[in-house]
Amino acid sequence: MSDFLETTVCIVGAGPVGASLAAALHARGVPVLVLDRQPLPPMELPAFDGRAYAIALSSQRLLAAAGVWALLPHAPGPIREIRVADGKPGQPASPLKLHFDAAEVSTDPFGYMVEARSLRVGLNRALDKVRVLAPVEITRTERDAAGAVLTLADGRTIHAQLVVAAEGRNSPLRRAAGITATRLDYHQTAMVGAFAHERPHHGVALEQFLPNGPFAQLPLADGADFGTPAFPHASAFVWADRHPIARRMLALDDAGFSRELARRLGDQLGAVSIIGRRWSYPLSALHVARWTDTRLALVGDAAHGVHPIAGQGLNLGFRDVAVLADLLAEAVAHGADAGSPDLLARYQAQRRPDTLAMLLGMHALERLFSNDIAPVRWARRLGLAAVDRIPPLKRAFARQAMGLGVLPPA
Repeated sequence: MSDFLETTVCIVGAGPVGASLAAALHARGVPVLVLDRQPLPPMELPAFDGRAYAIALSSQRLLAAAGVWALLPHAPGPIREIRVADGKPGQPASPLKLHFDAAEVSTDPFGYMVEARSLRVGLNRALDKVRVLAPVEITRTERDAAGAVLTLADGRTIHAQLVVAAEGRNSPLRRAAGITATRLDYHQTAMVGAFAHERPHHGVALEQFLPNGPFAQLPLADGADFGTPAFPHASAFVWADRHPIARRMLALDDAGFSRELARRLGDQLGAVSIIGRRWSYPLSALHVARWTDTRLALVGDAAHGVHPIAGQGLNLGFRDVAVLADLLAEAVAHGADAGSPDLLARYQAQRRPDTLAMLLGMHALERLFSNDIAPVRWARRLGLAAVDRIPPLKRAFARQAMGLGVLPPA
């Protein structure tokens, strides 16, 4: 075992964003090495655990170009339509709705629902071609104009032109670099999981704005192993609610929780039954003072966090990957320094405005819809209905949902 390893890019963190960046760089001939404190998750999980990702069309194209999409073991579920409505639990949604149809914008769907276990298998298979050290502990990081040196607990050292922090919201590399992060607490808990249902979803996703937070139903692929004869179809849910309400909901048994899901869904999917386990986490937004430091770039949750009201959190991370991979591939192709101040400045200039706009937009939506003030409620319902009747505006929103308003079509 060599005590000295050299690479162009060292990615710290093998989660979905870090692993997809590694796969994208490898596919474009950029030498890359991945470090993680934890072992890579197992390739084959015993059962569906309730987690799934909404992958926008632009993110799907990124994963396809990186070679990950073809390695998914389970077919993803396409999102062909999105219905947006305002309502209250236990009551029919307002008839003043906003309806998006992907066919009005593209021959492709808005995106896909991918099981977390399926994406992990695809990423692990892609990482088979990449140098990965996991689990390892980094004891020291030195970064200067000459390069970056990372020292591991086992004595090995890694020399790189650029270090990428992909270790999540509490990024140790970000903190060590003195990059401050501002957080906004939404005083909400996100509950995430999946449920089986009687009637087909036809690839339709629902975004329901409720007084205490949004509720989303997202169509999973039919034909997977989580259906039953009585409930042959399945969807994922993302449900944000005030902490006290969320605690009560999470304490319910499966039958009680399923009843609460049905109160928010309406009857369009028939009877429902929770499947897998329920996950939960407190909601907050995160904005960093800067995205880079000497030979350091932040990606994914290390760089930003937004309210999941439109399911854009992971897709923002994939947009980071797309931009950074392009810049690094260009630098390596021309024999340039992959960690130069100019490259890092260009990365921040391209990613910061998009992410800040998304953060502010999601915050504004959350403030507008997470209340039950009658005049505001009627104004937002009329606003949804008005947008539904303005085709150019609808198309602009639809392209944004696909990610096509930010990244050019492939």
